Amino acid sequence: MNIAIDVGNTFVKLGVFEGNTLRESFEGLSPELALAKSLAIRPAHAIVSSVGAPVQVWQEALQAIATQVYTLNHTTPLPLINHYETPETLGTDRIAAAVGAQTLYPEENCLVIDMGTCITYDFVDRDHHYWGGSISPGLRMRLMAMHTFTSRLPLLELNEATTDLIGRNTTQAMRSGAIYGMAAELDGIIESYLQRVGTLRVIACGGDAPYFERRIKASIFVVSELVIFGLNRILQYNLSL
Repeated sequence: MNIAIDVGNTFVKLGVFEGNTLRESFEGLSPELALAKSLAIRPAHAIVSSVGAPVQVWQEALQAIATQVYTLNHTTPLPLINHYETPETLGTDRIAAAVGAQTLYPEENCLVIDMGTCITYDFVDRDHHYWGGSISPGLRMRLMAMHTFTSRLPLLELNEATTDLIGRNTTQAMRSGAIYGMAAELDGIIESYLQRVGTLRVIACGGDAPYFERRIKASIFVVSELVIFGLNRILQYNLSL
């Protein structure tokens, strides 16, 4: 068994693989619980990706039980050609998601949209070239910014209530602006990519992806495990070298 560990800003996602097959996954774990689960699985090989937290603790703990432990960084060999001009500043979750898209749809142009704290857009073409993309504020960041940078607008939480385009009070207007604005951004960027590259597979991940799956016009495929699929592919690629 191999494990792929995605350490986010708050929570950890963990995937247990047998070859290319995802046998089990866990998400929303605290770092302590994720590390305990990883050690209990006793994997043969492991790969760790972190967007900010140090990975030394993970590496040292896993090296005691696993034959090979990789920590994804800008020097890690990848199963694609990376054209990003500053690979040392590229989030490991972004490149792992791009590899995940390439793994699931190897003969298609893919646009990966990760809807988390920020929205990241990443493009990998059918010839397995990664080109980069763009970053913009996520949904909660938009709501927080309206509160933080004004004197009277409240801090809103997301809810599942229907949001009408025409807000009839301040709370409704703020939600309408955040949700419909983000939906319009998503549709607009997807359309811009379609005009540039023609055919395109759009794959979404991140906590807000299910929220927008039916709120935009474009056809998207939500794959919540996209990053850990990509990490497992990078792990297998490095084991083959």
